[in-house]
Amino acid sequence: MLTLGWAWLLLLLPLPLIFRKKQQDVEISGHLHLPGIAQNGKQEMEQSPSSRKTYWVIWILLVIAVARPLWMGDPIELPSKGRDLMVAVDLSGSMQIEDMVLDGKAVNRFIMVQSVVSDFIERRKGDKLGLILFADHAYLQAPLTQDRRSVAQFLKEAQIGLVGKQTAIGEAIALSVKRFDLVDESNRILVLLTDGSNNSGSISPEQAADIAAKRGIKIYSIGVGADVMERRTLFGKERVNPSMDLDEEQLTSLAQTTGGRYFRARNSQELEQIYQEIDKLEPISRDQVSYRPQSELFYLPLAAALIVSILIALAQLPLMRQLNIRWGEK
Repeated sequence: MLTLGWAWLLLLLPLPLIFRKKQQDVEISGHLHLPGIAQNGKQEMEQSPSSRKTYWVIWILLVIAVARPLWMGDPIELPSKGRDLMVAVDLSGSMQIEDMVLDGKAVNRFIMVQSVVSDFIERRKGDKLGLILFADHAYLQAPLTQDRRSVAQFLKEAQIGLVGKQTAIGEAIALSVKRFDLVDESNRILVLLTDGSNNSGSISPEQAADIAAKRGIKIYSIGVGADVMERRTLFGKERVNPSMDLDEEQLTSLAQTTGGRYFRARNSQELEQIYQEIDKLEPISRDQVSYRPQSELFYLPLAAALIVSILIALAQLPLMRQLNIRWGEK
């Protein structure tokens, strides 16, 4: 549907008539009418009817452009249910261990987390999502928002070691508590991904989890890392456990304290299944919201006015006048 954003500006349309009338009054009252000379002068100053129509067209187009023409699309209903979900991702140095496989290629833990979590974020239509990155300390990368594309982009741009090399799980939980305090009504879900144990930060995970439980925040903790990994040594291949630093007991306790669950992600398939489990959380009800997408069209009448003005200017050139005269004679 075509509409005008500032339709009241159409009141400017008769403005040239007002100025023209005032100008005529001044000429009648202030000029000395001499026989012949004044008549001829006035005739020279008068515009032809076609010129006046052209100028009126330009003026109308300019006023329409200023009135902000808009094309309104069909109403789009936003989902009436959703979750308020904060995702905390570990960026410590151990996340660069290459014990994961993605699309048949060996990749480090963080690349696998980026891929799976980005898909999870893109599917969360109607949910409010936030992103926390933590290592030596926890940092809010994206507040709770329905702009899933921006949250996914922030995760894509993150790099290991960006905020240190240690693991501040307690600070990540505490920061999520602080952000959820800004939400009036929320189911308050924190998805915590880490491959280690807390060894940094100003608050312990247990203290932060107790505060989270009192605020009604559920923690779904995910331990990332393979159980077995082969590496080459001087004596041949050796099988090691790359997840020795993962404190599953602590992560399980954090989840149980808040009424959540602990999951173990040894590969991308398990991590994907974990997010399918999280999808089953009961969403909270929200007020139905709808909006109509709109496109600005002011440039169309503006461009038309410019084209007409250029044509008038070209018509005033001596060469164009001669061509018009010759064409009229033929």
